[in-house]
Amino acid sequence: MGHVPRRYGAPRFPDGLTVLDARGQWRASEGQTKRERTKVLVILAPPGEDGLHLIGEISAEYKRRISQQSILQVVYDTCVTFA
Repeated sequence: MGHVPRRYGAPRFPDGLTVLDARGQWRASEGQTKRERTKVLVILAPPGEDGLHLIGEISAEYKRRISQQSILQVVYDTCVTFA
């Protein structure tokens, strides 16, 4: 699981990305709470459709490779600086 974000994210965003280990949970259709280890991929991309398309490709590849039912994707505008 850990290699997928870097393998498919880094070529699309060579300026950098961050991969975090996380633990997630959700309620399955039968009502049970499911828990699993997961990855959080943080990408700072310029606004526009190109970046969204590339992020969508990463999500689709991760979903396919890891056999996930769904992938959470959060996109929002932000102001970032490195000091």
